[in-house]
Amino acid sequence: MAVESVRSGADRRLRRARQVTLAALVAGVWASLALPGVGLAREPDQTRVALGAVALLAFTVAQTAVLYAAVTPWLASPWRRRFQAGLLAVAVLSVPLAGPVAAGAWPTWAWLGATLVGMAPLLLATPAALGASAVVVAVSAAVARWTGGSVLDHLVITGGIGAGIAAVNRMQVWFWDLLVEARQGQRAQARLAAAEERLRFARDVHDLLGHDLTVIALKAELAARLAPVDAGRAGREADEVRRLAGTALHRVRAAVHGYRTVDLTEQLAAVADVLRSCGVRCTVVPPSGALPAPAAGDLAAVLREAGTNVLRHSRAGWCRIEVTREDEMATMTVRNDGAVAGGPDGHSNGLRGLAERLAVAGGTLHTGRDGDEFVLRATVPVRP
Repeated sequence: MAVESVRSGADRRLRRARQVTLAALVAGVWASLALPGVGLAREPDQTRVALGAVALLAFTVAQTAVLYAAVTPWLASPWRRRFQAGLLAVAVLSVPLAGPVAAGAWPTWAWLGATLVGMAPLLLATPAALGASAVVVAVSAAVARWTGGSVLDHLVITGGIGAGIAAVNRMQVWFWDLLVEARQGQRAQARLAAAEERLRFARDVHDLLGHDLTVIALKAELAARLAPVDAGRAGREADEVRRLAGTALHRVRAAVHGYRTVDLTEQLAAVADVLRSCGVRCTVVPPSGALPAPAAGDLAAVLREAGTNVLRHSRAGWCRIEVTREDEMATMTVRNDGAVAGGPDGHSNGLRGLAERLAVAGGTLHTGRDGDEFVLRATVPVRP
């Protein structure tokens, strides 16, 4: 399976998870900001209503921007600081603008304070968040005394309800952070595996060529020294250098060919791991015995394309991959649910190319839908 296809499937799921997390956070904030709107409805002074509405609108925009930054790890730090500074400025201005709204009849600013307490864990470390929350609660009590409201009501709303909002917000962002860390771990693991494979190949090539090149260098030096005094022996040494160089070249080509040889069982395990990491339950039934290299190579190409299609063109919840061998034919069947309209069919470029490749080898490729399931079946001849 192509690395980019694997990444695109996992990244699409991560983007969807981010969108869901952001939507849940924003919906919670907007719902909590609906309660200060009750104070606007109860305020008889139209000037205070207008000022309070401006404060509420600015509060909503500033908090939405901060929530966006909280679930956008790639956002530049200057933008984060701007969003946070904007929220701080709006919070300060909201005290004189929204504090007097419905004074004594409804704790308007206490609800704004509760949302500030709820945002604190998303902006600051735990000790700083606790300190900032204490300051907001104190301001809420001061607003209650200033406007003639109930100090107890303000403390309960700003401190108690704010703590509940903070817990919900922090848990949602915590789950999002876990998803991001898991995706970063997958990428790091893939890079590490590739690096280890390159090192292993480098060690093998060094072991293969080290001795041969040392002998070739010594033989070539000996031939150069003998050329003026013993042309016949120098020629024999030069011929030996040529033979050693040819042998070394043959051994390197054999090593590279060995690396290019496809292990179908490993390919099945790798594709299954990728599908499972993307949330697809995958069942693999490998062949009962090893397949010859040509058949294994053809089926591996089919497997990579099938895995790519499961990630790109379906909403699969499960996938079953089965390889069977009967007489002189090997068959691979890939079946998954979640087939969607516009997905792959027998005329797509990837499948058409595979069909042509299998036809040259004497095999066949068939695809079709069975309800919401997509079925791909490939057969290849088994030749020693």
